[in-house]
This record gives sequence, structure tokens and C-alpha cells, in this order.
Amino acid sequence: MKNGAKKKKSMPRMTAKEARAGLKEKLPPLETFPNQFPDYEIKIEFSEFTSVCPKTGLPDFGTIVIRYVPKEHCVELKSLKMYMLAYRNLGIFYENAVNRILDDIVKVSKPVRAAVSGEFNPRGGIKSVVEAHYPRLKKGSK
Repeated sequence: MKNGAKKKKSMPRMTAKEARAGLKEKLPPLETFPNQFPDYEIKIEFSEFTSVCPKTGLPDFGTIVIRYVPKEHCVELKSLKMYMLAYRNLGIFYENAVNRILDDIVKVSKPVRAAVSGEFNPRGGIKSVVEAHYPRLKKGSK
């Protein structure tokens, strides 16, 4: 190397395995109970969400907000708490966590509509907010 310049160490590239991290791992089951009323919205805030970055291994912290209009079933809160706490040791990106939570809520409760928002604490000066909605738009539509 010329003039004593040091060779920069490049960061390893993201692999498909890392990008899909946490999407298929087994989590505690979500339970439901019969809905008693029509046309109302449930909002649930989980302010102590924690997971692990699959690339760095560092903990991520944030608030997850779940909003849904129940149809026939409501999500039982104790099972939701156990489900959310299971993310504590799970390597998963923010985007994957929010979308997986939405998919799992929709799968068990089959709501009229639902949204999950994750507001994650800043790390390295960057704050992220991730939102996912159901029903989902079909690919290619806006």
C-alpha cells in the first residue's frame, strides 16, 4: 500500500438468512376469546418491546402498538404478553418483527382490519418507525 494507507475493512454483506431472521421461529401461541360487540377498535401498547439485531447481536428496544377491529375473536392479553416477551431473545429486524406480529394477530383473530406500529429507540442517531396494515395491498397495486 502506498504512503502508509491502511486498507479499509469492509462490512460483511447482508445474507438472505439474516434478512429472514426471526420469521419462522416458534413463539408462544396467541389465544383468543369470542367478541361480544360490533364495530369498535382495540388499541394495545407494549412499551417494553425488546428483540436482538440479527446482524450485530445488540438489543433493540421500542414500543409496539397494535390496533385492530375485531370480527368474531379478540386477542387474549396474557397470551399476547407471553408472545411479546418471547421476542426478547429473538434475532429479528424491526421490519420483520412488526410484519410478523401483524401476520400472527391476523392469523388467530381474523379481524376486520388491523395495524401494527413499531417505534424503536434511536441507535447510532437513527430512529425507526415501522408500520404494517391489514388487509394488505396486493403486489403491484397502490
